[in-house]
Amino acid sequence: MSDPVVDAFEVLHPVVQYHLANTLRWPGLRPLQEAAVGPVLAGEDCLLLAPTAGGKTEAAILPVLTRMAEENWQDVSVLYVCPLRALLNNLHSRVASYAAWLGRSVALWHGDVGQADRARVLRERPDILLTTPESIEAMLVSTKVNPRILFSGLRTVVVDEVHAFAGDDRGWHLLAVLERLEKLVGRPLQRIGLSATVGNPAELLTWLQGAHPDRPKRVVAPAKNTATEPEITLDYVGSVANAAKVIASLHQGEKRLVFVDSRRAAEELGAALRRHGVNTFVSHSSLSAAERRRSEEAFAESRDTVIVATSTLELGIDVGDLDRVIQLDAPRTVAAFLQRLGRTGRRPGTRRNCLFLCLSEDSLLHAAGLLERWSSGWVEPITAPPSPRHIAAQQLMALALQEHRIGASTWKEWWGDLPLFDDSDEILRFLCNQGYFEVDGDFLFIGPEAERRFGRRYFSDLTAVFSAPPEFTVLHGRQELGTVGDDLLVEEVDGPRVLLLAGQAWRVQHVDWQRRRCWVEPTDQTGRAKWGSRGGGLSFDITRGIRSVLLGRTPSDVTLTKRADATLSDARKKLQHCVSPDATLFLKESGSTLRWWTWAGTAANRTLQASLAGIADPRQRINDQSLRMLPDLDFREISSRLRQCELVPPHVDRSAVAGLKFSTALPDDLARRTVAERLMDQGGAAAPLDKPRRFITLRDND
Repeated sequence: MSDPVVDAFEVLHPVVQYHLANTLRWPGLRPLQEAAVGPVLAGEDCLLLAPTAGGKTEAAILPVLTRMAEENWQDVSVLYVCPLRALLNNLHSRVASYAAWLGRSVALWHGDVGQADRARVLRERPDILLTTPESIEAMLVSTKVNPRILFSGLRTVVVDEVHAFAGDDRGWHLLAVLERLEKLVGRPLQRIGLSATVGNPAELLTWLQGAHPDRPKRVVAPAKNTATEPEITLDYVGSVANAAKVIASLHQGEKRLVFVDSRRAAEELGAALRRHGVNTFVSHSSLSAAERRRSEEAFAESRDTVIVATSTLELGIDVGDLDRVIQLDAPRTVAAFLQRLGRTGRRPGTRRNCLFLCLSEDSLLHAAGLLERWSSGWVEPITAPPSPRHIAAQQLMALALQEHRIGASTWKEWWGDLPLFDDSDEILRFLCNQGYFEVDGDFLFIGPEAERRFGRRYFSDLTAVFSAPPEFTVLHGRQELGTVGDDLLVEEVDGPRVLLLAGQAWRVQHVDWQRRRCWVEPTDQTGRAKWGSRGGGLSFDITRGIRSVLLGRTPSDVTLTKRADATLSDARKKLQHCVSPDATLFLKESGSTLRWWTWAGTAANRTLQASLAGIADPRQRINDQSLRMLPDLDFREISSRLRQCELVPPHVDRSAVAGLKFSTALPDDLARRTVAERLMDQGGAAAPLDKPRRFITLRDND
């Protein structure tokens, strides 16, 4: 006899049911919300998967509020963790309105929250605290916070956009902080992750469980509704100026969100659209929080308008109902494309849509390769960065600050089996030898070197696990516009120095070099926008998507304009000798060096270059498609070396280690090894090694 079917709505708290029906006037729960009620109420660790605007926040919060009321949770019983302060600010009023149904309270705690509001949190202890991992760390080590009191009632942690954490060091930091919280409160904490579509949901949930993979868990991902396919168009425009013309002329009267993948492109496109008379706003990370908020609020209240944004608007921040998403060039991952696509099609009767406007032949191939992967149903698996040794060093010092001392033989109890401390003995020995710790018997205390390196403003540098290059704050009067890099202010220029920021040109009036501030005034002159590039290259799978497109495959469910189709045909003719369906090609054109077309991605090609010393040119700039071989090599010698190849990490210069936060707290060889292992792709590098090889020499008339 089968178990009776339980209506998920009916098991929510009666007050929650009442307000869903009468305040929000919902006809019922969405599929994800309905499926999440059972496992969340049962206290299981969960990963809730749905596209943007799929109701993930409510899927977690509604059953959590039910547990809170029925089990009489008190004080700070729920932490809601986000990767972005702006996302927390955006969620605050919504979550607070749900909590108020049950007489419960919600508060914010992050870097922009003032001392008075923090004091109120400590005094009144809200039921739900919206925060970031770095702020949790700051609370744990603060002399003004007693974490054992503040978190004494903690039961559940909700991690929004968990995929954004898991793919970088902030994820390792988050897991380590959660283990310390569990040890502090003396009970297991239910972990609920919210995410858009990922390629490996079961592995992501196990990762979120940290040192407790055996606890009950469930991936909640209702079947997708594919009744209406998205409308995807791929176009080639050739320049930012042409992109602005297309955007200005298409879909007039609609609200359009344009994604770009650099701050420079955001500023240049924003300025070009304004020259066409388009009501345009700009959002990116180098604008001040206030400036971004002004743009996003103005955009949300408008109709016939465009906002140009980097990934700052990718992670679910509400800018109202969108009509169109436009992508300049292409994002690096399918997952990012899905996030952006999910910003549209929210209103009944509308379809998800995305228009790609590519500026070059290379970017068109990139977009086509990405869409080929997407149309085949592939999404990137989310994997944590390997070898987080620097985070282990940071955690040891943070624990010593939190507890005032740690036991040299007992500190591991705080993290259990969390796979973060594989080289802990060597790291701890180095920290003691270099004075980061002072040793007194079996106890370790924060030492003078840790204070010198990280002690400013009571170790605020130790609570942030990512860093950005130093930049200048740009001000118009008292209004903070954003930041620019040193180079724009140091470079010699003819005439006045003019910057492009927030979609407008600004003439530099004064620079305070010591305080790193720059005052500007509006100008009609042409401005410049420039920031450092993030780089990183393309993955093995996206590069293989490009290879498939060059071999004749066209992404299904994607419309190509005549311009895109013609440019793609030209690219296929130009690269026809560089791809083969059944072999990896070595191509030598008349008078040129031999090039190996691996189509393996940037990290894999970097690994191959390091592993093939003596036949791969060590001075070349690595790309995702090919490797340049040394001249005058015999083909048989190359084949022999490839058969014997053992993959090794690339060489890392000491200066490259500076980009690894807390690298000074690691032995030099361990820091270099950490960076090198993160630059590798063994699986991608092995793929072309295992393929049959073909050597081709092209004559001038070929």
